[in-house]
Amino acid sequence: MKKATAEAVKAQGTSDEGLEGEAPSRLIDAKIEELRDWRGETLARVRALIKQADPDVIEEVKWRGVPVWSHGGIICTGETYKTVVKMTFAKGASLKDPSRLFNSSLDGNTRRAIDIHEGDGIDEEALKALIRAAVALNMSKKPAARSARPQKADS
Repeated sequence: MKKATAEAVKAQGTSDEGLEGEAPSRLIDAKIEELRDWRGETLARVRALIKQADPDVIEEVKWRGVPVWSHGGIICTGETYKTVVKMTFAKGASLKDPSRLFNSSLDGNTRRAIDIHEGDGIDEEALKALIRAAVALNMSKKPAARSARPQKADS
């Protein structure tokens, strides 16, 4: 059963629902378990910090098994590679980063990322502040009101 869940994580597409009706949080659990190394531990730690910073966060799995955390829009993703766990903030370029956590994807106009390598420490309070700022930014963006065109009177 665990193997089937891990395969579902790998095969996951862009939908918010997991394959075979699996909840996204269970797919993330399976991904963490499947990694079985420092990357799984780091992803689990990052996930816990995100939930501490925003208890109302929504967990999703998109793009072939990438964990995504949202609240009023995407906050960040948790990608795992061979040598790095990457947290990509969807609107990171618009966030103040006084602790200088962003260390990757610095040239883009929208996203910013934090690459965490094996043995790196995580400034937990600074990361939680960054997550809260991302949520606040998402919540501040109100949908544009549609302008109602005045109807021409029939003559």
